[in-house]
Amino acid sequence: MTEEKELIDRLSRGEMTAFRELVETYKKKMYTIALDMVGNPADAEDVSQEVFLKAFRSFKTFKRDAKLSSWLYRIATNASIDHLRRRALAPQAVEDTVLDASSAGGFSDSPPSQDPAQAAESKLLQARIEKALEKVSPQERAVFLLRHYNDLMLDEIAETMRISVGSVKSYLFRCIRKLQKELSIPGRGAPLEVYDEKL
Repeated sequence: MTEEKELIDRLSRGEMTAFRELVETYKKKMYTIALDMVGNPADAEDVSQEVFLKAFRSFKTFKRDAKLSSWLYRIATNASIDHLRRRALAPQAVEDTVLDASSAGGFSDSPPSQDPAQAAESKLLQARIEKALEKVSPQERAVFLLRHYNDLMLDEIAETMRISVGSVKSYLFRCIRKLQKELSIPGRGAPLEVYDEKL
């Protein structure tokens, strides 16, 4: 925490070396968030670069009692949502999104020791989840990914997206319900569970 405070102090003074440290520290995480959100490596690269450009230009709005990671998560989430909205308005196909995301590491790869059949089933499920996520709202997608792929707690997601914990739970519940409907297999039930996390 002391290191982060020192970095914030240096960023506040406009030190370019501090900004380069910020980029080096968070570039992989920002790219991963963007890739999970937009599903395309090239677009994710553009979004992650946009994140740091916005961070550089708007650091004066950063509240010193906040966490740098939460602030960057917020910028990345908003930039990704904006990108998804622009893409929805553009006449462009998204059928290859699943392949792009899975081949570029947008979702966790199966452990090397996993049985080949289980690994194949796991990759298939990941691809189906990604395809199903195309059908939920950008806000629902963001909450789901921040919770299940970035392991943020509900209060951290609320802080990141500047919404209430109740809204986070609502988005998460609606998203999982939609995914259950999309992913349910006759006779097997849905592969996702709805739960109520206690903070």
